[in-house]
Amino acid sequence: MAWRWHTLLLLWIFTDGALSRQWAAWMPQSISAFRETCVSIPCTFDYPKDIRPSIIHGIWYFNSPYPKNLPPVVLKTKTNTAHDNYMGRTKLLGDIQEYNCTIQIDRLNMDLQGKYYFRVDLGGYNQYTYSEHANLYMLDEPFVSLPPEIVSGSEAELTCRVPDNCPDMKPTVNWMEIEGLEHHSVYASLEESGSTWTQVSTLKFIPSYKNNGQRLSCKVNFPGTDTEYKGFVTMNVKYAPRIVDINSSFETTEGTKVVFVCVVDSNPVSQVGWYKEGALIKEEFTGNLTLELDYVTFNHDGIYICAAENEYGRTNKTMGLAVMYAPWKPSVNSSVVAMEGETVTILCNTQGNPDPVISIVKDKQVLTSVIFENELVLEIPAITHEHDGEYWCTAENQYGQSNSSFNLTVVFSPLVLPESQCTISKDAVQCMCSVKANPDPFILFELPEMNLTVSEGDPDFRYSQRNGYIVSSILTLQKDKDLQKPILCTAVNLYGKKVQELPFQDSDTLVWAKVGPVGAVVVFVILVAVGGYFIKTREKKKITESSSFIQTEASPTSSSGNGKKNLGKKESQFLNISGKFLLSKKQKPSHVDTDYANIDFTKRNVKDSFTSPEELTEYAEIRVK
Repeated sequence: MAWRWHTLLLLWIFTDGALSRQWAAWMPQSISAFRETCVSIPCTFDYPKDIRPSIIHGIWYFNSPYPKNLPPVVLKTKTNTAHDNYMGRTKLLGDIQEYNCTIQIDRLNMDLQGKYYFRVDLGGYNQYTYSEHANLYMLDEPFVSLPPEIVSGSEAELTCRVPDNCPDMKPTVNWMEIEGLEHHSVYASLEESGSTWTQVSTLKFIPSYKNNGQRLSCKVNFPGTDTEYKGFVTMNVKYAPRIVDINSSFETTEGTKVVFVCVVDSNPVSQVGWYKEGALIKEEFTGNLTLELDYVTFNHDGIYICAAENEYGRTNKTMGLAVMYAPWKPSVNSSVVAMEGETVTILCNTQGNPDPVISIVKDKQVLTSVIFENELVLEIPAITHEHDGEYWCTAENQYGQSNSSFNLTVVFSPLVLPESQCTISKDAVQCMCSVKANPDPFILFELPEMNLTVSEGDPDFRYSQRNGYIVSSILTLQKDKDLQKPILCTAVNLYGKKVQELPFQDSDTLVWAKVGPVGAVVVFVILVAVGGYFIKTREKKKITESSSFIQTEASPTSSSGNGKKNLGKKESQFLNISGKFLLSKKQKPSHVDTDYANIDFTKRNVKDSFTSPEELTEYAEIRVK
């Protein structure tokens, strides 16, 4: 500390040369010290030149410059006396004879805090109390200062200031609770201001959001003593917002309720908002913003953004909401009318989540399909009348199914079907012309040999059937007319004309053609069996009446007089049927000889325990040689 006093003396000498030696004193206006430590108040004085004292004495007063107020004496150099509060606590460090009035006060306490005045005694009436004085402040802790603003990511400096104005007690300064500070370092310096000295310890570091609210302490120790003081500060670190919690992306179904939560940490509080596809949904100044969707629909499907902003920065996070729903009713072509040979494109599109399976179906048969798509295209390069009909577009995923239908109408020129023909019956000829066409055809019959045309409105012409695109027209002609072949069927619509000759078919031949060879044989066998049955029944009757045959059991037809009558009637019916049947066949040549016929109607099965019911059928054998 000696060099400090020399500095003060040089300052006084410099001032002495500059000033005109008047009553004046120089000391710090304020000075501070910790309790239980000491303080040295630097002081220099001057007086007019014309006064030349042989010896100089000095007095320090507490809180008042006027002796008449009897202020406590801090130190009196002439008698070395002092007030009880200062007795044994003070000593003069400077040389009064050299204009240095520096004083040291030890074992400070709160009672010693106040103003200190110096009075000079040059002998006789040359006594003067200087108006300049020093204010002594007692400290309980060091002064820790924070910068005006601590911003995350920007270097910050904290200072701890400790008074160092006592040569007998030198303080040491340390920073405490600095764990967690990034890139921290400490620098020490000594500052002088107004003849007082201060140790300055500077802590430099890079703060982050983690340091917000962190407490730091500066500790002061005095070696050789147990005296210790601490100063505390809590950091207010400013930082941009950060999103600490937000929903993860998830999926749900239509009709449910979902809640989005976005938790933001920032200093100061941020403006937080929920956005969807760039549109703001909800916004507040808060640290926790909740978005509720009471009834979710497909419109809520998409990407959501939580964004937070304050004066130090901006941040955002995204999340996805997938709303699962059944496919919409497919959108398909409107009903189409196309001409044969044209190309037709069928378009079917829908929307669903997940993307559905789409199919185009006709007559319960899948024509084409796609998987996990929203659109399906079917192209028919050259349509025919077979493509005409109703088409369905179906869309399905695990949440449901929907479908739409449309009609494809194919217009085409008339087509005469194979079943068109003329049938000859006993009294008339009936000609049928079946035509497939769209639109409906105009049908007429032509008899070129007779120069006759029959169309709708003629009494011999009528429609008999209409089924879809098939129109069947019937022409009836009486046989008494002189029928000339051929008969032509002509069908006309907007897209063409078709003329076709109708084939003729005899009705009897048509019947046998339908029955077929096998059917004819079956019918013949049935007729022979029926005839044999009637003959057998009549012979049994005759055998019963004749004594040349032995009757083993009664005939079921001999018990009534009506038997002959019924038998004759049945026989007559059989002969009529047989005659009709034989007339329809070719006559056999008359020269065919029949050698003999041995007809035995007496052979009958006798029921016993070994005979099945099927074996009891009665029959007659006819043998021809």
